[in-house]
Amino acid sequence: MAMLELQDVHVKYGAVEALKGVTLEVNEGEIVTLLGANGAGKTTTLRTISGLLRPSAGRILFEGRPIDQMPAHEVLGIGVGHVPEGRRVFPRMSVQENLEMGAYQRKGGNKEVMQRVFELFPVLSERKSQEGGTLSGGEQQMLAIGRALMSRPRLILLDEPSMGLAPLIVAKIFEIIAEINDDGTTVLLVEQNAAQALKLAGRGYVLETGSIVMSDDAATLLSDDRVRAAYLGEDIGAA
Repeated sequence: MAMLELQDVHVKYGAVEALKGVTLEVNEGEIVTLLGANGAGKTTTLRTISGLLRPSAGRILFEGRPIDQMPAHEVLGIGVGHVPEGRRVFPRMSVQENLEMGAYQRKGGNKEVMQRVFELFPVLSERKSQEGGTLSGGEQQMLAIGRALMSRPRLILLDEPSMGLAPLIVAKIFEIIAEINDDGTTVLLVEQNAAQALKLAGRGYVLETGSIVMSDDAATLLSDDRVRAAYLGEDIGAA
């Protein structure tokens, strides 16, 4: 049984159908990436999994349990963390307060989890009294990931974690994602940097205008001419 299953999921914004029968699965322990151009439906997929949107048809199962009608706080409570696009840290709260907000549903053990977050992101420990809004873009992304980890998720949804960051920071973020996975957290990654995402992930899906058009192991997708042309910026015809 897959940890996460989407079965023919449709999502509408008014009359516009954003997801058109998306079917995918993520197994425990995997890193799976979801690729696609802007507007393909990647963020909508993550928001629907985490309970921020409701599907108009189809089912979402987490560890065999239907979650497609659950409110977002209940989805979080059963072990699904979500790092949204744009980080969305609380700008007037300190780093430590932001992290504590991530653990608001948990009872006990938060000190140990926060210590692990500080081990993963030492800069957050150094800035724990600093307001979240004063951090750099890379530090805010680290804080957003750290805040999600405070709920001890079994599955973490990452939406464009490298967006707008310098290459050195991007490399660090991807190292941390691998380390989070090594710690036992399953990862579903939406990422504009397709090459990095496919090098990190074991499997991937390609989403176009709300539909899954390709799925395979990451190495196969990385070598596929269509993927290379569409998402890696390579001119295959000129090769």
